[in-house]
Amino acid sequence: MRTNIVLDEKLVDEALKLSSSTTKKDLIHEALQLYIQFKRRKDIRELKGKIRFADDYNHKRMRVG
Repeated sequence: MRTNIVLDEKLVDEALKLSSSTTKKDLIHEALQLYIQFKRRKDIRELKGKIRFADDYNHKRMRVG
């Protein structure tokens, strides 16, 4: 899909420095992929009260050293 948008050049330049992308198009694709991953992640606080551990679960036994 072709779309024309005006981008903040300072943001684009900074993002390009932090990214492996070499073109603005690739940078936008990378940014969209990261945005989607971020939004799909569950907020750990949403899990409060929803996880039940086994009665014999011993977190101290799992420690190393």
